[in-house]
Amino acid sequence: MAWRVGRRAGVLAVLAWLGAGCGGKDGEAERYVWKLPTGFPTPRVPADNPMTEEKVQLGRRLFFDVRLSRNETQSCASCHDPARAFTEPLMTSQGSTGETHRRNSQGLANVAYATSLTWANPSLTTLEAQALVPLFGKEPVELGFGDREEELLGRLRAVPELEAEFQRAFPEAVEPVSVATLTRALASFQRTLISGNSAYDRYVYGNDVEAMTRQQKRGMELFFSERLECDHCHSGFNFQDATVHETTSEPIFPYHNTGLYNVDGQGAYPAKDPGLIELTGRPEDMGRFRAPSLRNVAVTGPYMHDGSLATLSDVLDHYAAGGHARRVRGGEASPLQSGFVRGFTLTAEEKEDVLAFLESLTDTEFLTDPRFSDPSSVP
Repeated sequence: MAWRVGRRAGVLAVLAWLGAGCGGKDGEAERYVWKLPTGFPTPRVPADNPMTEEKVQLGRRLFFDVRLSRNETQSCASCHDPARAFTEPLMTSQGSTGETHRRNSQGLANVAYATSLTWANPSLTTLEAQALVPLFGKEPVELGFGDREEELLGRLRAVPELEAEFQRAFPEAVEPVSVATLTRALASFQRTLISGNSAYDRYVYGNDVEAMTRQQKRGMELFFSERLECDHCHSGFNFQDATVHETTSEPIFPYHNTGLYNVDGQGAYPAKDPGLIELTGRPEDMGRFRAPSLRNVAVTGPYMHDGSLATLSDVLDHYAAGGHARRVRGGEASPLQSGFVRGFTLTAEEKEDVLAFLESLTDTEFLTDPRFSDPSSVP
């Protein structure tokens, strides 16, 4: 199969092939027991990839394994560092061959609840499908196995201990080590990356009235106010409007133009990355991107799809000014930006309050959870 999962390519055509890699049910594998924070629903899991402890542990090992890059220089964790809520500090990512990407690496905290994956591709709706992109994509090169899937599989099969783990995780698979089982294991591990023990959570869901400071509570009131409009795009338990779980009826796929660019006065974004329009061709989708979750946002900078805003203070300035274009171009707002990006005024104290509230969304337990660490580093 010729893999060419580039920036314009979807993955719907490969999903049927992906499903052909496993030969039955999961036998006697141990079902995974969710340990969800208070107030969190059970994530939705694909019927053909039920959660088991064996898959999760295999996926964890693979996530940190540099053998998943062709030149053995990177793993999934290279761009998704647990200590940074599975993000990285670069403006835009760099692939295993040194190629600089055009987009900022998104965080994986609570990715199990996302209706779509990546910044602007509504066809990527499962973690199993998304895993194909870094593994085999060519535009840009990430892990570097484009058109070389057999080379990757042969490398994994050559490690007896690893092959045994695949067999335990997929006991009834026709071929235990396959692209299908590889992506299923990675997806299973990523679904366990649940973050929900921040100061905000302890205050709201745990009824701990002392969990948040007075400053953070003032910032919370501002965040949820109609004055700032933040919660229209960063809503619900996951602070993200594009959220799905076990009881969701119809997932939604909202994308937003935040006015970050307006290069021609008509709302155009740089040709390098115009957003959702690249896939849909619809003029109204110019500059539209998915709103990320704000959980652990204080440790996931830089921000926006291209990492162009270095700090949360910069992000607040962007929205207070009604969009980057308005702030930089002397009042010229993009005609395509969201109606919720209309600008607001904050005093210096109020700005610090909002920043303090965003800090309250940091789940330090999640950032240091040994369950999500590199298993090879555990004594």
